[in-house]
Amino acid sequence: MTNGLRVLAVDDVPPALDELCSLLREAPEVAEVVAAGDALTALKMLQGSHFDAVFLDISMPGLDGLELASLLARLSVPPVIVFVTAHDGHAVAAYGIGAVDYLLKPVRAERLSAALSKVVRMAGNQADEPKPAPDAMSALPVESGGRTRYVRRDDVQFVEAHGDYVRLHTKSGVHVTRMPISRLEEYWEGTGFTRVHRGFLLAVDAVLELRSDTTGGLLAHTEAGDVPVSRRHARDLRDRLLAAAQRGELGRGSRA
Repeated sequence: MTNGLRVLAVDDVPPALDELCSLLREAPEVAEVVAAGDALTALKMLQGSHFDAVFLDISMPGLDGLELASLLARLSVPPVIVFVTAHDGHAVAAYGIGAVDYLLKPVRAERLSAALSKVVRMAGNQADEPKPAPDAMSALPVESGGRTRYVRRDDVQFVEAHGDYVRLHTKSGVHVTRMPISRLEEYWEGTGFTRVHRGFLLAVDAVLELRSDTTGGLLAHTEAGDVPVSRRHARDLRDRLLAAAQRGELGRGSRA
């Protein structure tokens, strides 16, 4: 870390993000600051680039700061996490995830300096080591009855769009989470999911067979239900199913 810290700042409130970035850029320990306006954008940035530390707001729509930090904590060498929030009620959870500091807004320069000192100690000589990218959205947070649980991507057989939300269909039931299906498609691309309809993503290895509906349309049958396949996606799906069948990966029991 001879050239200073490379820091990612994440906050969904533009004035708060601008202020945090300004404070970080004034710090002598920091060489570069990159801003992200939401946790999913931050996750994508972390997939493609190395950061020594992430200064992270907690209360954000969709994937919040605690959930993003939980994903990053699974890395073998995760970036150092510092939470920056207007509320002190999440401190126990934040430190439990492994954050090195917890700053309350408005952030004072001396508190930021103390946090950066901790970051420098944690980063140490590992700043120049390559870091593996997090598996993008390998589990999604689902809130129900005041509780948050995580649905694994490998348990999802298909995804159904529902406005700004998606319904995750598994053998054990249907789970709803706030995220546009187009954004989820972006993150699950290349993990065995394919778009088969404007409103549906399908796990190819969950398909048991193809069926015709009463109007002659195509349906992909899974243990979690039938998924409509539009004409424009039918050929691509058949090709994917053939390739999966040749690899012995269709209807695998790994999908709960």
